Amino acid sequence: MISDKKPTWSKETTDSQERAVAQAIPLLIGPADNTVPITVQRRTSVAPANAFRLIVPIDLSSVFHRVAPFPGVKGVANQTEVWDHVGPTRNPQFDDGSQADEQLTNYTDGTSFAYQLTGFTNVLSRLAVGVRGEWNFNPDGDGTLIRWTYEFKPLPGRRWILAGPFAPLWRRYMVAAIERCLEAIESEESNS
Repeated sequence: MISDKKPTWSKETTDSQERAVAQAIPLLIGPADNTVPITVQRRTSVAPANAFRLIVPIDLSSVFHRVAPFPGVKGVANQTEVWDHVGPTRNPQFDDGSQADEQLTNYTDGTSFAYQLTGFTNVLSRLAVGVRGEWNFNPDGDGTLIRWTYEFKPLPGRRWILAGPFAPLWRRYMVAAIERCLEAIESEESNS
């Protein structure tokens, strides 16, 4: 007789492997860092687990369009693994010819994911050591409150630029991108 019970070691093994990978990733931002966080949030009628499932693997070039003075994303290169667990890396390619290094640093299925961006080859290389991005999908009635934060770790002497003239421009870029994410997931949800 074949049992339909899954072996308990598989889930525990997977969880311990993910914890080991997460501990091995050097995090860009620590508790002592004086960062510049910029947050946007939007509501959708899509349930949290579905919103999460649709946004995590979204095609970056379909939602990150140019919003002056920032370039759009034209594609992704060198993705090492599927973007569904801690550890994969990739290189977002921007339409101005620049790129960055990105790594998925946190992944809690259905509720949140986080990544860090470093190695910018554009103007951000002169402003920040890097960025931590985090998406949270919180129940909101029958839908979801999506909260997205970009946390910039400024280079010495550059915090005032990031917190001052840069912040409202970047917020505008994020608002445009999150609106396109919502359009994509709501369209996908209505077609399924």
